[in-house]
Amino acid sequence: MLFGSGTSPLGSLSPQQALELANVYLDNAYNASDTGIALVLCHDTKVSLSQAKKTIRHTGGQALNEGIATTYIDLGALLKSHGHDNEAQDIYKKAEKLG
Repeated sequence: MLFGSGTSPLGSLSPQQALELANVYLDNAYNASDTGIALVLCHDTKVSLSQAKKTIRHTGGQALNEGIATTYIDLGALLKSHGHDNEAQDIYKKAEKLG
């Protein structure tokens, strides 16, 4: 994985790694004292979850699906706590689709 090679390093992660990265971003967002930083980390969480979701379509795995859904729910709760109710609802719908 080389930076600057024209491809995203995120794309080379396994679904499990992308989920783990999403949770790292989310943990940091919860701990951020600055709302702006927290929201940027929420965005990064969403991007990582999207990558994990994209790759599990090909590999399956109920446990991974549940992990992604749980992280989406946690992300929605954090967004709601920051007053982003509409975005939180969109995130909750993504979690619901995963089962």
